[in-house]
Amino acid sequence: MNHDVIITCALTGAGDTVAKSHLVPITPAQIAAAAVEAAKAGATVVHCHVRDPQTGRFSRDVELYREVMQRIREADVDIIVNLTAGMGGDLEIGPGESPMEFGPGTDLIGPLERLAHIEALLPEICTLDCGTLNFGDGNAIYVSTPAQLRAGAKRITELGVKAELEIFDTGHLWFAKQMIKEGLLDDPLFQLCLGIPWGAPADTGTMKAMVDNLRKPCCSAATCGSVWKTTCTWTKACWPATANWSSVQWRSSAGLVHACSRRLKVGQK
Repeated sequence: MNHDVIITCALTGAGDTVAKSHLVPITPAQIAAAAVEAAKAGATVVHCHVRDPQTGRFSRDVELYREVMQRIREADVDIIVNLTAGMGGDLEIGPGESPMEFGPGTDLIGPLERLAHIEALLPEICTLDCGTLNFGDGNAIYVSTPAQLRAGAKRITELGVKAELEIFDTGHLWFAKQMIKEGLLDDPLFQLCLGIPWGAPADTGTMKAMVDNLRKPCCSAATCGSVWKTTCTWTKACWPATANWSSVQWRSSAGLVHACSRRLKVGQK
């Protein structure tokens, strides 16, 4: 068993966590301060979303991301920054027999526009949500089609940013491996996000099946030297904690544990 772990801290989450607790950071200054606090407490990676400082709702504003990044970089900590690239995939189907009357939760843009802040800021890591998913019990769907994923994966690789593949269900893992076979991704990280209705359930059997699937070669040695894996169990954020911590196990297919620092750029070219 691998007992070496890297701790990553998701600072705000993507959902309406602000409504759950006043302790959730909202402004860029608050989010950056939470990142610094996490780094000093032992985290290696911070996963960042930004929010509208006035409303607390999620935002895709590049300038908000820029301020967060600048404040983190100016702080006296060495932390890997993982920016979400999943915003812009939300679709709220209309009620009843009016599915085309999209609801107020809809925020749907193309795959390259979802990467605007990644292009501008070039973090060490960014996420790529690897498939469409029924999200919760209502009419919300997260949309990430194969064509969109191929376009996003190609651009992330061109930018030299390490992709963290968000795997919410088994089909997402299947397609993620397909993108590696097609040469669209270079040594990505895999994150198994379990327990989100209605993706893969958070139980030992499901996690083991996914991890076992990752142990199988998903590309030839000529096209992919090592496939990184990270396994974690997602649990609903339990505020009023100041940060939602998750222990994750990172290892390469060769079984080597990599101690990453920001200066190593996590394998960036």
